[in-house]
Order: sequence, then structure tokens, then C-alpha cells
Amino acid sequence: MYKRAQYQTIIKRLKEPRHFLQVVLGPRQVGKTTVVKQVLKDLGLPFQLYSADSVPATQTGWISDCWNTARIQMRVENKTEFILVIDEVQKIKNWSEVVKKEWDADTFNDINIKVVLLGSSRVLLEKGLSDSMMGRFEEIRMTHWSYPEMRDAFGISLEQYIYFGGYPGAAFLIEDEERWSQYINGAIIDATINKDILFDSPIGKPALLRQTFELGASYSGEIVSLTKMIGSLQDAGNTTTLAGYLNLLGDSGLLTGLQKFAMDKSRQRASAPKFQVYNNALKTVYSDLTYKEAILNRKEWGRFFESAVGAHIISNAFTGDYDVFYWREKDKEVDYILKKKSRIVAIEVKSNSETYNAGLEEIRKMYHPYATMVVGEGGMEVEYFLSINPAKLFE
Repeated sequence: MYKRAQYQTIIKRLKEPRHFLQVVLGPRQVGKTTVVKQVLKDLGLPFQLYSADSVPATQTGWISDCWNTARIQMRVENKTEFILVIDEVQKIKNWSEVVKKEWDADTFNDINIKVVLLGSSRVLLEKGLSDSMMGRFEEIRMTHWSYPEMRDAFGISLEQYIYFGGYPGAAFLIEDEERWSQYINGAIIDATINKDILFDSPIGKPALLRQTFELGASYSGEIVSLTKMIGSLQDAGNTTTLAGYLNLLGDSGLLTGLQKFAMDKSRQRASAPKFQVYNNALKTVYSDLTYKEAILNRKEWGRFFESAVGAHIISNAFTGDYDVFYWREKDKEVDYILKKKSRIVAIEVKSNSETYNAGLEEIRKMYHPYATMVVGEGGMEVEYFLSINPAKLFE
């Protein structure tokens, strides 16, 4: 079975003496549980793996029960170390206080239980960690599968990756596009919105949240003002509501609204967002074009192409610790601006031999970026770009 890079990180840390809880973070269906199971199998140490996915949120004693079972098993089997894994831990109310209490008790009593927590609700998990667990944990961030991973694990071609995106659980379904679409809608979109976003946050208009996602995902790679969106949505309220929903969708690894790059923060916030999905499957599922039709439609394929590049950029921002924007002034535009500390990288995407765009030249004059580049026609091949971590561009 294919092993993602995080496999080596997790197994290395679990072989070390017990110092920190290991927290594996990432969107749904990117293989967090799978990689931990691979590690547990190969380590050969005694373990227990629990999931809070179907446990009532108010059942706070459940975490302590899991912990005590691990302690009993460790004692009965006379083991010197034990691994406890709790999946979707953020589903339990006040989980961080309970985890802190049990972890500190083991530390005080010299009980060598190494703990791995997994979660797909990034914000709630990180909030709990920052509230109670400071100094007790390390993060291991996982993001959507890259093109080389999908190619090596499932034999996916570049064109298939651009259209179908990078969800490993859907890879074997791409020959049956209706089944593939049902999987993306059910296992990814419905699960994330219903089990993560609506579970975590008080949402006044759940139907509007869903509409915002569907419209934004279908426009991935394009700039659309929130005011214009309101005209397309039922019971839309105001732009502040939509902006808040976009933030929630972004925190869940579904869809973000990139801000226009500007040194003035207020100008950034006032800009029309450029919609960008984190995985191109989320755009494709709302397209009327089949895979074969999309490839033959030059204009629409260009949109899939740019969105796939953008998805690669923003997905890796979660692990690469950089910010992503777009830039536009009148008829001059740059598709993606990456910023890490004081360094700026400007990227223009070209799916065909379209007319010359003076955006990169203007950016060079205004901001003196660390690097500028074209991805696609006349620049770096998209296959190569999708094979590298964009964080490397700052080195």
C-alpha cells in the first residue's frame, strides 16, 4: 500500500521517548487514519485506536474510558510502552481539558503511553490545542494528495488529475463519473459541511452556506464580487455573512476566497475574492462537462487547468506556512501571489498560447518579488510544477 511522506514523520516520533502528543491535522479523506494504521502495523507495539465520530458530544467521560482501557491493557500485558490513538477527538465537548488531565496524569505517574490525536476539523482542533495543550503537543499537517502521489499510487494521468482532483478514495471510481460524483458529494462535501462546519459553528442559514460553497466551487479560479454573488443566492443577507461562510469553508479545506494583494491591509479586505477550491474534484463535481468533453473544450479546460494549479498552491500553504493572494489593476492581472515573511513569489498560469499579459512585469516594478514565473505555455511545465512543493520557491 502507498505510504505518504507523513508516514516517516509519525513513525519516527513514535519511536522517540515520550515527550509530546502527536496531533495529525488535515481535511477529510486525505488518509490521516490510513497512515496512522500503517504506522501502528509496522511499529509492532501494543495499541488501541478509537474514533469519536459516532460518540455523543456530551459524553466527556468517553476519552477517560479509552485512556483507562489502554492503561489496564498495558498493565495486564506487562508492556513498557503503549500507543493510544483517538480519531475525530474534537467531536467531544471540552475534549482538550480531558486530554490534558489524562496526559498529565501519565506524565506524573511515569506511564509510558504515547498518544496520537487525529482530526478533520482544523479550527476546532487547533482552538482546543491552543486553549489547554500549549507545550504538550506537536502538529503533523496533512493536505490533499499531490499529482505525483495520485500518479504513483493509482496510475492517474496529468489530465485526469486536473479534472478529477486528488482524493484517493475516489480514484477507482473515475471510470464511472456518476459514482465518482456521488462519492465526492457524500463522503467529502456533505460530511465536511454537516459533520464539521455545522457541528462546530452556529450557522444561521445552513442552506446559504451550502449555496455559497456550490457557487464558489463552480467559479474556482475566477474573481467574483460578493455583491454579485448575493444576486445569485436565495436569502443571501449581506456580504459580511458570505465572507464569514467563506472563512469557515476555507478552514475546513474546501473552498477559499483569495484576497487581492496589497500592502494596505484594508484594501485587501475590501477586494472581490478570487474563489479557489483546495482540491479540483470540488470544482469538477459542479461541472456539466464530462472528462472527455472538458478536454475538448479549450476555454473550459483552461479554467480547470488554472484551478488545479491554484488548488496545488493553496493546499500546500497549510503545510508550507505561506499566504496566497491574487493581483489585478485594470487590465493587468497576476493569477497567484505567494507571500512568506518578506518574500513574494508571483505566478501567472497559461493553459494555451493566449495573449501576452503585462501583469508580471507590473508586479516586478511595484513590489520587486523574490521570484516571478509562468506555469504552463511558455513557462514551467504544469506537470513539473504540480510535482514540487510551492514552499520551495522561497528558498
